[in-house]
Amino acid sequence: MADTANSDAFVEFERVQKSYDGENLVVKDLNLSMPKGEFLTMLGPSGSGKTTCLMMLAGFETATHGEIKLDGRPINNIPPHKRGIGMVFQNYALFPHMTVAENLSFPLEVRKIGKSDREGKVKRALDMVQMGDFGGRRPAQLSGGQQQRIALARALVFEPELVLMDEPLGALDKQLREHMQFEITNLAHELGITVVYVTHDQTEALTMSDRVAVFDDGRIQQLAPPDQLYESPDNSFVAQFIGENNTLEGTIKEINDGICLVELDDGELIDAMPVNVSNVGDRTTISIRPERVEVDTAKLGDSAHTLKAEVKEFIYMGDVFRTRLSVAGKDDFIIKTRNSADQRRLKPGEQIKIGWLPRDCRALDTV
Repeated sequence: MADTANSDAFVEFERVQKSYDGENLVVKDLNLSMPKGEFLTMLGPSGSGKTTCLMMLAGFETATHGEIKLDGRPINNIPPHKRGIGMVFQNYALFPHMTVAENLSFPLEVRKIGKSDREGKVKRALDMVQMGDFGGRRPAQLSGGQQQRIALARALVFEPELVLMDEPLGALDKQLREHMQFEITNLAHELGITVVYVTHDQTEALTMSDRVAVFDDGRIQQLAPPDQLYESPDNSFVAQFIGENNTLEGTIKEINDGICLVELDDGELIDAMPVNVSNVGDRTTISIRPERVEVDTAKLGDSAHTLKAEVKEFIYMGDVFRTRLSVAGKDDFIIKTRNSADQRRLKPGEQIKIGWLPRDCRALDTV
């Protein structure tokens, strides 16, 4: 799935393809448009085409077919340094022999900006990332998080309307990475800049983005806001790639009024939302999120489905309990329950019933 052409788009890919060897396409007929001020993340596994799309937008790679536009202007033949785009990489790419201030001043010098204006812009950019007192230091004297802030400031110093970020937080530890996620998102929204962000980290994508484009095999599998991606995946790839997901295999027996009846492989019958299935007799993969499954099935009312389950493993995770069950012949069914005073801790070997509402259960294409 992808966007169609949009005359109001700030960034636009029109039927873009990319091949490195003339035979195999790493990007396949990409149509994507985004408005000014949006924070869009390209998410996907290694080799899915997301970084190639970013590099084509930056000008470091050339599209084999199709057109890329920036603010309505074709940029396929414009060299990278004339596109006015800020870039932030995972390895920071700071000049080690220059001070922090000189690193930030460099892109301004290239653009022939006068010395007094350069100094003002450098100070403003450093203050933006809370590094105003570090202008005289060299990169080697900074921590990883500080270097990342400087790399971000350098991308913003010439006030670009578009900033591209390629796995910029990949080298940071978990706590600092989470802190920087919020800093980057807030700064982007405060400044009103447009951001295209590439990552393979689904949590990062869900946390930071206005919309996420999920890539696989050179195509966008789904383009949507984070909550829609998680709650309403279009296909099995997206359901499996975004967050934790339970799957059960079965066959479509009926489709009526937006609900389908599915016979699971162990003979159980359940209702589901038909999302990526067409006909009675089709094989389907049922998708259900762990937190949508209830152990206290009385909470769900009469419309809920209940299935027998055996507890295989109980894991205490602090705020939640994570329990692995055997359900419908599969031993990898996961449920997550909140750690609360009234929540029962399940024991391995225990026989229980679980349930969920049909609206939380999606019939998708087979994995």
